Amino acid sequence: MDDKRLMYADLKEDLLLTREQIAERVREIGKQITEDFRGRDLTVICILKGAVVFFVDLVREIDLPMTMDFMAISSYGSATKTSGVVRILKDLDKPVNGRDVLIIEDIVDSGMTLSFLRENLLSRGAASLHIATLLDKPERRRVPLHVDYCGFTIPDEFVVGYGLDYAERYRNLPDIGILRPEVYEK
Repeated sequence: MDDKRLMYADLKEDLLLTREQIAERVREIGKQITEDFRGRDLTVICILKGAVVFFVDLVREIDLPMTMDFMAISSYGSATKTSGVVRILKDLDKPVNGRDVLIIEDIVDSGMTLSFLRENLLSRGAASLHIATLLDKPERRRVPLHVDYCGFTIPDEFVVGYGLDYAERYRNLPDIGILRPEVYEK
């Protein structure tokens, strides 16, 4: 690690993904979304807070007119595992009726939150619903969920950086690393 920020000391030695790897993959996903949604009425929804860094970088790579909105959903609180109870903390500002919706999320693991959100937005009349995630942990899936755009499939490790946090910390790391268990098992 060239960057010697203090927060890197809480990570396992090797980074999982570097900022360069992330940037390249975000460009690729942006190009694919541009091709797939050309001529459609696209609304992109950022799931706060974790997806905000990915969201900002990704939408700048999508060469289409679009509207943006934001939702805050909770199924974790400050825990490291999902509670299974999904709560909408901040809802959309505009209706999605008749629009093609792309949910942009930081990480998919159990799939419960996005499965809930998918059904919720389709019941509001979205014309179509697609999911883009930076990270996917398919081995943790508890419900079936199709992810349309995936940056990276990762192992079942607790990761932070590039928007992902532990107890609201580490979001500002430009890379993604595995948090040492002794940090979150205190």
